[in-house]
Amino acid sequence: MGQCFGLDRPVLLAYLGLVGLGCRGAPGAVVPAAAKPVSEGQVAEWVASTVPSDHLLHRFKWLFKDERASAGGRGSARVAPPDSLRFDVAGPFGSGAASAVVIGDRALWTEPPDAIAKMVPNYPLMFGVARLPPEGATLRGLTKGPTTAWQYAGSSDTIEYARTLGNPVRFVAVVRQNGKLVGRAETQLDPEGTPLKARLTVPSAPAQLDLTFLSTKRDSFAPDLWLPRKP
Repeated sequence: MGQCFGLDRPVLLAYLGLVGLGCRGAPGAVVPAAAKPVSEGQVAEWVASTVPSDHLLHRFKWLFKDERASAGGRGSARVAPPDSLRFDVAGPFGSGAASAVVIGDRALWTEPPDAIAKMVPNYPLMFGVARLPPEGATLRGLTKGPTTAWQYAGSSDTIEYARTLGNPVRFVAVVRQNGKLVGRAETQLDPEGTPLKARLTVPSAPAQLDLTFLSTKRDSFAPDLWLPRKP
């Protein structure tokens, strides 16, 4: 898809369920210049280390800030590995409620229906989960100490990941289109991989979205969870 992150508050509210990363400080590259070409198999191993093995239900609160104002609320995200997501978010007293089911970078449905362009950017940033590279991308990466960093570079788009082990684990993603920074995101997770907090920064707004995870638990999802609500 050829669209960018939305920047106004309704867009960020709808987009919230796709965001599992965040950032701090000035956006910049996360893959060192010393990174070397790597194989698809090596990248697949790094990606697999970020993918949950269970169906998970995340509950979180969010706070969005831009130069005009700030807004907050609560939400939930149900994640089924490797890349299926159902999310529901709302502001105070249920205002601005939005829901969607997304598989990979494709929205199966969204409510309200016209929110699809607001909810699916070029690279949906998941809850500390990396994506496999697109076909034909140039792959670079390295592991140094506790940090593994890798990059997918296409004809116009570039995405970089860095995962640093520790307590907490730090997971960063940086997305660029035609050399222009679209967004940088960072998640902090506990050593078992449970997200603790996250921040997304979109520098062109400028805008910042913070998530604080209230709980994460294993859950089984009924089949109708993936269906849109009936009127």
